[in-house]
Amino acid sequence: MSWSVSLLRAVNRLFPLPQHPFNLQNDGVKTYAEWQFEKGRDTVAFYLQFASLDELFLDKQVLDIGCGAAGKTLFYASCGVEHITGMDIVAHYEEEANALAERLGYQDKFTFVLGDAAATPFADNSFDTIIMNDAMEHVDKPEAVLSECLRILRPHGRIYINFPPYDHPYGSHLSDAIGMPWVHRFFSEKTLIQGYKELVAHLPDGQSRVDFRISKKEDGTEYFSYINHMSIRRFRGILKRLNLQPIYMHEAPLRGFLKPLAKLPVLKEFFVKMVVCVIEKE
Repeated sequence: MSWSVSLLRAVNRLFPLPQHPFNLQNDGVKTYAEWQFEKGRDTVAFYLQFASLDELFLDKQVLDIGCGAAGKTLFYASCGVEHITGMDIVAHYEEEANALAERLGYQDKFTFVLGDAAATPFADNSFDTIIMNDAMEHVDKPEAVLSECLRILRPHGRIYINFPPYDHPYGSHLSDAIGMPWVHRFFSEKTLIQGYKELVAHLPDGQSRVDFRISKKEDGTEYFSYINHMSIRRFRGILKRLNLQPIYMHEAPLRGFLKPLAKLPVLKEFFVKMVVCVIEKE
């Protein structure tokens, strides 16, 4: 074990882990899908400062990009959708999603689609609402995804986006095993990869967590492939290049007393909890 990994593990012991669905599932408390369903309203809480649940879902054709095990998707189904499609690239989520849909009685209103949001199988003008909750920071080709969303969105339909910027305290998305805030700004990616592997090695789903998060480049170098380092600045640049003018944009601070810091250039990347954006197709 390198000195940097030893230091990471030592410092990490000083910080409690935030509650994480992977750990709740391992402990037999609830499945990932059940946890998502319980948190469903929280996933749209920032949108509700601009639009009502009815405006988002009632009698609408809805697409949830990056649905995971689709618990949140099924919460949206409970809000009166005409039909909702959950889309994800992780194949094993499909069985869990469909099982929960049947248990909740939403199997006729819900479809799980395995696929890439940058190249969907849907026809033009298919959806009234597209949700990207905690998905923009994960997609490989964010500009292509937004362009595809506009293609499959109906006129006057809306895309609802929210994501934590990369420099958020837990923007590395490793909080299932690493509780240290801003850890990705104190340790190299190489150290984080090795440290993460060691921290999850004893878990029953440890290897699946590693496979989910880490890939290899052509030269054999490992990297975190599940995250794209999406910053506020980068996201605004993407909107500008695509000539998109949001009808609503909000940068929520980590805490109320940090609001002044969340408004400053550069520093906002570290003190904004969530970027919220609503785009309406003409």
